[in-house]
Amino acid sequence: MTLPKINLRAAVLLGSLLIGASPALAEAVLHRGNAGEPQTLDQAHTSIDVESFILNDLYEGLVVYDPAGKVVPGVAESWTVSDDGTVYTFKFRPNAKWSDGSPVTPEDFVFSLRRIEDPKTASGYANILYPIKNAQKVNKGELPVDQLGVKAVDDETLEITLEQPTPFFLELLTHETALPVNKASVEKNGAKFVQPGLMVSNGAFKLVAHVPNDSITVVKNPEYWGAADVKLDKVIFYPIDDQAASVRRFEAKEMDIAYNFSADQIERLRKTYGDDVVHATPSLSTYYYTFDTRQEPFNDVRVRRALSMAVDRDFLAKEIYSGSQLPAYSMVPPGMVSYGEPSKADFADMSQLDREDEAIKLMKEAGYGEGGKPLNIEIRYNTNPNHERVATAVADMWKNTFGANVTLNNLDISSHYAYLQEGGKYNVARAGWVADYADAENFLALSVSSNKTFNYGKFSNPEYDALMKQSYTERDPAARKIILHEAEKILMAEQPIAPLMTQADLWLVSDRVKGWQDNAVNSHLSKYLSVSE
Repeated sequence: MTLPKINLRAAVLLGSLLIGASPALAEAVLHRGNAGEPQTLDQAHTSIDVESFILNDLYEGLVVYDPAGKVVPGVAESWTVSDDGTVYTFKFRPNAKWSDGSPVTPEDFVFSLRRIEDPKTASGYANILYPIKNAQKVNKGELPVDQLGVKAVDDETLEITLEQPTPFFLELLTHETALPVNKASVEKNGAKFVQPGLMVSNGAFKLVAHVPNDSITVVKNPEYWGAADVKLDKVIFYPIDDQAASVRRFEAKEMDIAYNFSADQIERLRKTYGDDVVHATPSLSTYYYTFDTRQEPFNDVRVRRALSMAVDRDFLAKEIYSGSQLPAYSMVPPGMVSYGEPSKADFADMSQLDREDEAIKLMKEAGYGEGGKPLNIEIRYNTNPNHERVATAVADMWKNTFGANVTLNNLDISSHYAYLQEGGKYNVARAGWVADYADAENFLALSVSSNKTFNYGKFSNPEYDALMKQSYTERDPAARKIILHEAEKILMAEQPIAPLMTQADLWLVSDRVKGWQDNAVNSHLSKYLSVSE
């Protein structure tokens, strides 16, 4: 039967419209595995990377990292620095808006930065912004918050005054603590401002759902100044700390990205998917064990040094992490141009057998081990197959070397770090530090006695503290580098922490994900990514 011409044309037109419309109607969704449930989505209380990945999608600071890990304009489209390096003047994008359509203003940043330093907020990371004038005094309650060195010059200009020149200040501003909060929402909703339906954010995405231990869903923010360039409609974060389950879901194509997979899978995964999917990127980070110096026998430097020396770091890096990590003998990781080669522990160049012989002597001097007092040790770590393997291996090393009785205790990532940050007592605990900015101070400041949040073992050494204090006032970069190296030498001699490995960031990235770039700062904003079918 022959159709009338007009109907045939209509059918063809309808068919072509449907074919053309199908791709446009398809929602671009990125399924993104995260390595655990965030403790918080409040930038004043954030401390771990699984939180930062989400927060940096929801909010945008003055500056951000680009896909290659370079600092580029964020809310501020430009900035200038005074001749003496102490005054930064930021010019805002006129089209920067919150997700409720209201403008993002310099006053929002004044409010947010004051909130971070306000002692009533009790921000664990307030010290990261101490380079701002009066920040430390404000945070300690010695000055009112309005004395913080931040000022809204006009509706599009923010001025930040520093205590002294800080070469890495722009790097500091990429941290979550420098992300703004919406003043109206915080004042109206209090601590509930982080909840879906109440959160007002200024990033490329906005929060629409949070099911604890299941998923966090964010959708494209149409009010974002760069919304036209954002290719994703939705990102779903899955807080999975079970690495085997994470890999299974990735291989089942339930997730497009998986973070921090089990290293013993790296060879199999590379053979199956290739290097375009399996990413092991050296990072500015350190995997370490910390000793509680308040507890016997860990208050004895000989015991700490002996335990550290007895750990075969080559075994951990090669056998447990399949070569995806490197043995570490310094707290500061290699790769920082401004610092050069880190100051390693004095036993770094000894063979493992010689280290163990020296460790046995030290332990005997301290009165522990064979013929001495029993050595009972509990190792705490956050739930993770790799961390469990490391703890089991270290326990075996300490048992074989000293006859130690070692037990293991694991908690989920949030509970583990909350316990340490709140000053809970322990023997030995696993921890990791990823650079907030590319400067050695970021790693060495963890062990300053006044750092109540991240100096987990409560290490205290007046000479170390004095050197770190001196580093903040030294304006000559070469002289400052020498000071920081002297501080690290003390830290490595005292061993309140035992650096074990320089970490690599392990990611599985589906070939349907476009725009991914490896970078040392491990920043991967979803706004730079897209997905293809």
